[in-house]
Amino acid sequence: MQAQIQHILQASINTKQAILEDEALLETILRATETVLDAFRGGHHVFFCGNGGSAADAQHLAAEFSGRFYKDRTPLPSEALHCNTSYLTAVANDYSYDMIYARLIKGIGHPGDVLIGLSTSGNSVNIVKAFEQARFNQMITIGFTGATGGSMKSLSDLLINIPETDTPRIQEAHITVGHIICQLVEEKLFSE
Repeated sequence: MQAQIQHILQASINTKQAILEDEALLETILRATETVLDAFRGGHHVFFCGNGGSAADAQHLAAEFSGRFYKDRTPLPSEALHCNTSYLTAVANDYSYDMIYARLIKGIGHPGDVLIGLSTSGNSVNIVKAFEQARFNQMITIGFTGATGGSMKSLSDLLINIPETDTPRIQEAHITVGHIICQLVEEKLFSE
């Protein structure tokens, strides 16, 4: 079993190494950081959405902005869209699960806000529909996906497509990249 543990750890390292060696992806991460920074500077919100483990990651990253990362500082306007269970279950029941994020974005998304969607396949219908609505609302979309980008590829203003197909490795990399963005945004905003 120790060999299996080592194999899994090495697979996670390999995924992060592939990101480190991908100049275009690093540039996209930089542009995503600048986009979030500009949104906060402009008084806009950053929303997150995902399903399952990606919903947990979305909530985690939103909390890094609205709570704190390293610094004791002013909270930033950021939230994960799935945290209101009464809303979530009502819309899933009355409309469909596919509409849970799009309907909320239709109501609260404004031009200049950012929607970050996490989907390892890039094909989660509820996130795709949210990105479509975000485009209509003139929001900026940042997709966190796996290698292909899936359906989110064409709907993402910026696509952080982790060069991997294994779901746990993709999710681990999403948190790493998300933490990088949170750290850099916090450092830049609160050193000015």
